Amino acid sequence: MLRSLYAGVSAMKANQVKLDVIGNNIANVGTTAFKSSRVRFQDMVSQSMSDASAPATNQGGVNPKQVGLGVQVAGIDTMVGQGMMQPTSRNLDVAMDGEGYLIVATGPIIGEITVTAGHDMVASTDVTKTLTSSYTRDGALTLDHEGHLLTSDGFRVMGYSNQTSYDSTGIPTVSFIGANDAAVADTILLKPLSIPDKVGTAKVKSFSIEKDGTIKAILDNEKVAIIGQIAMASFNNPAGLSKSGKNLYTQTSNSGEPVVRSGIKDAADNSKAYGNMLSGMLEMSNVDLAEQFTDMIVTTRAFQAAGKTITTGDEILQEIIGLKR
Repeated sequence: MLRSLYAGVSAMKANQVKLDVIGNNIANVGTTAFKSSRVRFQDMVSQSMSDASAPATNQGGVNPKQVGLGVQVAGIDTMVGQGMMQPTSRNLDVAMDGEGYLIVATGPIIGEITVTAGHDMVASTDVTKTLTSSYTRDGALTLDHEGHLLTSDGFRVMGYSNQTSYDSTGIPTVSFIGANDAAVADTILLKPLSIPDKVGTAKVKSFSIEKDGTIKAILDNEKVAIIGQIAMASFNNPAGLSKSGKNLYTQTSNSGEPVVRSGIKDAADNSKAYGNMLSGMLEMSNVDLAEQFTDMIVTTRAFQAAGKTITTGDEILQEIIGLKR
């Protein structure tokens, strides 16, 4: 059988995968904080018809004679470059101007994650406080009727909190810490964040999210209180994160462990490596439509050319069969 037939089949399969990836990129051109992907190809093993030989006294060297057996997908890379910032004028929308990811989780409202001195995350050993964490750059946050800070899919937003306790319905009690005081009460535990109706005995009139992630509330007694600070995580290899849908990422063996941004006035401050959290903005998709459509044209032509290789091989086989009348 002709090798060109199998080479053509491998090319069609590889280019089909690339078309799938391009189609997914175009479909998510309007997805908040979406990171586009690209496909890389590599040649398959080559069949040697003859090996190389070194120069001799009466004859020069000869190069190897090899016939390639097709192409295969070398990798599908996530392009982690930052997308454009889109103003929304909504105080619960935040965009990460840097390499950080929001830490979100599912589990009980009293759940917690310990942050070590090296800014690593350690899950709670208490089953009643165990949370399952994921990561996202989609900062379109919401509040439920109890004031819990959530993503649009209901995942709890984690951070350093001044919440001291919860009542039977899960509504937190928040201790008052002024904007010029020592800052967030607990910079060792990550907890699900909430924006309550009251801080102490004072009612919350409005709130804002600052560049460092702190949530400040203006109270009806004209004082400003810090409710908590939204946590951020970074990875040595963010392209190694696994996309799990709903704009979420999960840690893999090749992404590295998450490194948590330090809290306000933490002695081991590492916050400068994370950039700012921009309130009233959302990060848009980093898909470049012009690039995607150009790649689509090239990939389509490559797919058609591979198909032509197969039909040409079929014609040759038909001619060989026709030699016997």
